[in-house]
Amino acid sequence: MKESKKTIEVVAAVILRDGKVFATQRGYGEWKDWWEFPGGKMEAGESPEDALKREICEELATEIEVGRLLTTVEYDYPNFHLTMHCYLCSVISGELSLLEHEDARWLTREELDSVKWLPADVEVVRRFQRMMQTAPKF
Repeated sequence: MKESKKTIEVVAAVILRDGKVFATQRGYGEWKDWWEFPGGKMEAGESPEDALKREICEELATEIEVGRLLTTVEYDYPNFHLTMHCYLCSVISGELSLLEHEDARWLTREELDSVKWLPADVEVVRRFQRMMQTAPKF
Protein backbone atom coordinates (compact mmCIF):
# COMPACT_ATOMS: atom_id res chain seq x y z
CA MET A 1 0.00 0.00 0.00
CA LYS A 2 1.36 3.40 -1.01
CA GLU A 3 1.97 5.81 1.82
CA SER A 4 0.20 9.11 1.28
CA LYS A 5 2.15 12.34 1.56
CA LYS A 6 1.34 15.03 4.03
CA THR A 7 -0.63 17.87 2.43
CA ILE A 8 0.26 21.44 3.32
CA GLU A 9 -2.20 24.20 2.45
CA VAL A 10 -0.79 27.70 2.07
CA VAL A 11 -1.68 31.12 0.71
CA ALA A 12 0.55 33.40 -1.35
CA ALA A 13 0.40 37.07 -2.27
CA VAL A 14 1.06 38.24 -5.81
CA ILE A 15 1.64 41.86 -4.79
CA LEU A 16 1.36 44.33 -7.65
CA ARG A 17 2.58 47.94 -7.87
CA ASP A 18 3.54 50.24 -10.74
CA GLY A 19 3.59 47.46 -13.32
CA LYS A 20 5.76 45.18 -11.19
CA VAL A 21 5.24 42.13 -8.99
CA PHE A 22 6.93 41.52 -5.62
CA ALA A 23 9.09 38.41 -5.20
CA THR A 24 10.97 37.21 -2.11
CA GLN A 25 14.03 34.98 -1.74
CA ARG A 26 14.09 32.25 0.90
CA GLY A 27 16.89 32.59 3.42
CA TYR A 28 16.61 29.19 5.07
CA GLY A 29 15.95 25.48 4.66
CA GLU A 30 16.11 23.06 1.77
CA TRP A 31 15.00 25.69 -0.74
CA LYS A 32 17.33 28.47 0.48
CA ASP A 33 18.05 31.12 -2.20
CA TRP A 34 15.03 30.11 -4.35
CA TRP A 35 12.38 32.75 -5.07
CA GLU A 36 8.71 32.69 -4.13
CA PHE A 37 5.62 34.77 -3.67
CA PRO A 38 5.35 35.66 0.04
CA GLY A 39 2.75 34.00 2.21
CA GLY A 40 2.40 31.00 4.48
CA LYS A 41 0.25 28.38 6.14
CA MET A 42 -3.36 28.96 7.05
CA GLU A 43 -4.32 28.42 10.68
CA ALA A 44 -7.35 26.38 11.74
CA GLY A 45 -10.59 28.27 11.09
CA GLU A 46 -8.83 31.06 9.22
CA SER A 47 -10.03 32.21 5.80
CA PRO A 48 -7.41 32.33 3.02
CA GLU A 49 -7.73 36.13 2.88
CA ASP A 50 -7.24 36.54 6.64
CA ALA A 51 -4.29 34.12 6.60
CA LEU A 52 -2.65 36.08 3.82
CA LYS A 53 -3.10 39.42 5.60
CA ARG A 54 -1.62 37.92 8.79
CA GLU A 55 1.33 36.26 7.04
CA ILE A 56 2.30 39.39 5.09
CA CYS A 57 2.07 41.45 8.26
CA GLU A 58 4.29 38.93 10.11
CA GLU A 59 6.84 38.46 7.30
CA LEU A 60 6.96 41.93 5.74
CA ALA A 61 5.44 44.32 8.34
CA THR A 62 2.98 45.43 5.66
CA GLU A 63 -0.80 45.69 5.44
CA ILE A 64 -2.21 44.43 2.15
CA GLU A 65 -5.53 44.40 0.38
CA VAL A 66 -6.35 40.91 -0.87
CA GLY A 67 -7.96 40.95 -4.29
CA ARG A 68 -9.18 38.13 -6.49
CA LEU A 69 -7.87 34.58 -6.54
CA LEU A 70 -5.32 34.28 -9.35
CA THR A 71 -4.87 30.51 -9.20
CA THR A 72 -4.64 27.49 -6.91
CA VAL A 73 -1.58 25.33 -7.53
CA GLU A 74 -1.30 21.68 -6.57
CA TYR A 75 2.33 20.52 -6.52
CA ASP A 76 4.04 17.35 -5.33
CA TYR A 77 7.32 18.09 -3.58
CA PRO A 78 9.42 15.04 -2.59
CA ASN A 79 8.23 15.07 1.04
CA PHE A 80 4.76 16.64 0.87
CA HIS A 81 1.91 17.75 -1.38
CA LEU A 82 1.37 21.51 -1.57
CA THR A 83 -1.93 23.27 -2.18
CA MET A 84 -1.22 26.97 -2.70
CA HIS A 85 -3.96 29.59 -3.13
CA CYS A 86 -2.50 32.67 -4.83
CA TYR A 87 -4.23 36.04 -4.66
CA LEU A 88 -3.61 39.31 -6.44
CA CYS A 89 -2.83 41.87 -3.74
CA SER A 90 -1.84 45.50 -3.25
CA VAL A 91 -0.08 47.33 -0.43
CA ILE A 92 -2.28 49.45 1.84
CA SER A 93 0.47 50.55 4.23
CA GLY A 94 4.01 49.59 5.16
CA GLU A 95 7.32 49.31 3.33
CA LEU A 96 7.62 45.53 2.74
CA SER A 97 10.39 45.07 5.33
CA LEU A 98 12.22 41.74 5.03
CA LEU A 99 11.71 40.10 8.44
CA GLU A 100 12.10 36.49 7.25
CA HIS A 101 13.47 36.61 3.71
CA GLU A 102 17.01 36.99 2.40
CA ASP A 103 16.19 39.33 -0.47
CA ALA A 104 13.28 40.75 -2.44
CA ARG A 105 12.75 42.38 -5.81
CA TRP A 106 10.04 44.17 -7.73
CA LEU A 107 10.02 42.38 -11.10
CA THR A 108 8.55 43.57 -14.39
CA ARG A 109 6.75 41.05 -16.56
CA GLU A 110 9.92 40.73 -18.64
CA GLU A 111 12.06 40.11 -15.52
CA LEU A 112 9.92 37.31 -14.08
CA ASP A 113 12.17 34.61 -15.56
CA SER A 114 15.34 36.24 -14.20
CA VAL A 115 15.10 34.52 -10.79
CA LYS A 116 15.02 30.84 -9.80
CA TRP A 117 11.43 30.26 -8.65
CA LEU A 118 10.38 27.45 -6.33
CA PRO A 119 8.78 24.69 -8.41
CA ALA A 120 5.21 25.40 -7.26
CA ASP A 121 5.67 29.13 -7.86
CA VAL A 122 6.70 28.54 -11.50
CA GLU A 123 3.08 27.71 -12.34
CA VAL A 124 1.94 30.92 -10.61
CA VAL A 125 4.41 32.92 -12.71
CA ARG A 126 3.10 31.27 -15.91
CA ARG A 127 -0.52 31.96 -14.92
CA PHE A 128 0.35 35.57 -14.11
CA GLN A 129 2.14 36.00 -17.45
CA ARG A 130 -0.91 34.64 -19.30
CA MET A 131 -3.14 37.03 -17.38
CA MET A 132 -0.85 39.94 -18.29
CA GLN A 133 -1.12 39.14 -22.00
CA THR A 134 -4.87 39.63 -21.85
CA ALA A 135 -4.98 42.44 -19.25
CA PRO A 136 -1.59 44.19 -19.28
CA LYS A 137 -2.60 47.07 -17.01
CA PHE A 138 -2.24 46.56 -13.27
